[in-house]
Amino acid sequence: MGEDADCRRLAQDALALAGSIDILVNNAGTSKFVRHSDLEGLSGEDYLAIYKTNVVGAYQMIRAVTPSMKRAGWGAIVNVSSIAGLFGNGSSSAYASSKGALIALTKSMARALAPEIRVNAICPGFVGTRWFKNRMAPDAYAALVKRVEDVTPLAHAGTAEEVADGIVFFCAEGAALVTGETLLMDAGAHLDLMISRGA
Repeated sequence: MGEDADCRRLAQDALALAGSIDILVNNAGTSKFVRHSDLEGLSGEDYLAIYKTNVVGAYQMIRAVTPSMKRAGWGAIVNVSSIAGLFGNGSSSAYASSKGALIALTKSMARALAPEIRVNAICPGFVGTRWFKNRMAPDAYAALVKRVEDVTPLAHAGTAEEVADGIVFFCAEGAALVTGETLLMDAGAHLDLMISRGA
């Protein structure tokens, strides 16, 4: 989802269907699974492809919906980043750095689009979605979920529905004073990451 024409067409289709665009959730994302220590495992083209979807696509969607939100006098944008964007972990260094860039974009856009439009980011930890399920054998996936449950302070592997609740919060009136923020939803996994890095 990194082509500008596709982003603008998606916004126009939504506008034609609903009459206005009040909320945008940038959830498109891609990666390549490569160990961070494998510096030959990612090419420049891999980085560009991942950034095109994870960062450039998000920016272009924001640009495409902003006129409608400005006309309405309000809007809420939520960028789905990742714990990887905060701690440099995850499926690859390209993925982690792209999600870090998305957090920076969130802050930049929150400043640029205020006061009418609020822009926030959500950073899930592990979430049991088909992204993992489709890449793994059932027993390997079950072992991964068990490992997540064993190492997170809340002993819980997140679900898409739980992450959606965080997104809904950012879009609701209860978050009227919140912009430029990053919400980490990881069952406390970051606490162990901080300890392992001597924080």
